[in-house]
Order: sequence, then C-alpha cells, then structure tokens
Amino acid sequence: MRALVLGGTGWLGRSIVEDLLEAGTEVTCLARGESGEAPEGAHLVRADRLMPGAYDQVPGEWDEVIELSYEPQLVEPALDSLADRAKHWTLVSTVSVYAENDQPDADESAALVEPLDMAEYADAKVAAERSSAARLGSRLLIGRPGLIVGAGDPSDRFGYWPARFSRRSPTLVPTTEGRFVQVIDVSDLAAWIGQAGRAGHTGTVNAVGETIPLADFFRRASSAAGYSGELVELDDDALLSQDVRYWAGPRSLPLWLPVADAAFAQRSAHAFHESGGTTRPLDETLKSVLADEHYRGIGRPRRSGLSATEEEAVLLSAR
Repeated sequence: MRALVLGGTGWLGRSIVEDLLEAGTEVTCLARGESGEAPEGAHLVRADRLMPGAYDQVPGEWDEVIELSYEPQLVEPALDSLADRAKHWTLVSTVSVYAENDQPDADESAALVEPLDMAEYADAKVAAERSSAARLGSRLLIGRPGLIVGAGDPSDRFGYWPARFSRRSPTLVPTTEGRFVQVIDVSDLAAWIGQAGRAGHTGTVNAVGETIPLADFFRRASSAAGYSGELVELDDDALLSQDVRYWAGPRSLPLWLPVADAAFAQRSAHAFHESGGTTRPLDETLKSVLADEHYRGIGRPRRSGLSATEEEAVLLSAR
C-alpha cells in the first residue's frame, strides 16, 4: 500500500505516519519540513504546496492520500492535482465545524457553520469538506476529531491540568456543574485513520472519545499527579471579570467552556466505533501526558493556561 501524507512532520502528522509505517505502508510525506523531519522510514519530499509544480514531485497513483490542512490555497490545488490519482482520501477535519453545541450526543448529521470567512478555522474546515466531497465523492473519508491530546501536544490545552496538579496548592478551577470533557488520544486517532484507510471506510465520522464530567476529569488528573490539595472553584462571572478566558490560549483555563456550549464535549462516538475506532482509558493518557510534562518542564512557558503569577492574582482577588 502506498500512502501520501500531505504534511506528516508535525505532531498529529508524525503520529499518523508512524502508525502507517508500523502497518507496513510505504509512506511519502509532502511538506516544507519546517516542523522537523518525517519519521524514520518515511520518504520526505520537501516542497512548498503554495508553489506551482509542488505535486509534480509525487507522481503516480496512491492507495491513500491524507490531507491535514484546511486552508483553501492548500486544499484546492491538492485536489486538482491528486484527486484523480487517489483510490481513497482522508480529510482530517474537526468537530468545530458544527453550528451549535447545545445538543448532547449529536451525530454527524448536525448542522454546520456556513463557510463565509476563510480566516475562521471552522469556516475553512467546512469549505475543505465540501470541496473534497465534490471532487472525490464515494472515495472520501472525513474525520472530525474532538480535542486531540497526548504526549507532545504543542497546544497545552490538556497537559496544563496534570502539570498544574504537580505544583503547589491551592488550584484555581472553574465550576464543574453541567460541564464535560471529551478528548481523543493522538495515537488512537492516528490508528483509526490508518485502519480506516486500509479498510476503505468512507463518509463522515466524529473521531471522539468518551464523555466525562469535568469534575471527574479534575479528580482523575489530580490523582495521576498525586495532588491532594484544595480546588478553588470560581464561577464564570468571577473568572471573566479577571480576564480569564475560555478553552485555550493565554490567560485561559483550558477545557473550560460556557455551559451553553457544553455539548461540544458530548458528541456522538457511534460512527467512530462502528468504523473500528477505539480509545484507550483516560488514565493511561493522563499518565503519559504527565510524564511528558515533566520531561518538557512543568514550569515552562505555555501556549495555553494561566501562569503561576496570573493564577495567584486571580485567587487573591477572589478572597
């Protein structure tokens, strides 16, 4: 089997390539390589996909093409060049494409955002889905992952918590009532993408894990880190008044979402399991992420979360 991965040198891409190689697939990665080298055993073709002739460097027929991008200026030329040469195509999309997050256990038939602004992540992903479907028809698998987590995650959206529980007490957390966590380990997602391609699965699938109450997540993350200190819960108004932000990025409490969007972390996993998808226990992911956090440095600067100084200021203002 010959697979072409459009990317393959970043975090998710490397996991996909490693899984393909382990299954005996002949893998070529087409990428600029700015994120690093492709995994050993894969052939890296260095090319800027924005430049004319980029796809001339990957001639021939492909059993599988895996597209990780969503920008129209990358997606459209790839389809123009490769669609007629691919037996099966997997587009990695996202559950962020859904227009509403108010219906627990909503499946892949839920309404999508309208792709009006290609600078918006969700809009561009929907546009990528539609253009891919128009060109590939029954040869296309669209995978819509939830929050992807695991060792090496550059976003810090998940690792913030086991790392935080490895430090002093008390710990600032949002109120947990009516909130949930739904993640998928990067290795489980990569394994599903590989086996789904080999099996020829098509259609649209939410690649999501088990839905877990946020309170239970904090209990298990703190237990993994050996933390027995105080959790200080603040409600949304108190946090927002201190410029603490939802979900991810600077000054955020990662995984915290408005209660109105709680169903973002409650998507149906039925199609994922029907197509062979499996997920490891959350405690196993927490253990590997915690080890990775210690390896990379618990106190390092982060893309998401509150710094120790910021958290102390919020806690002080709440007392």
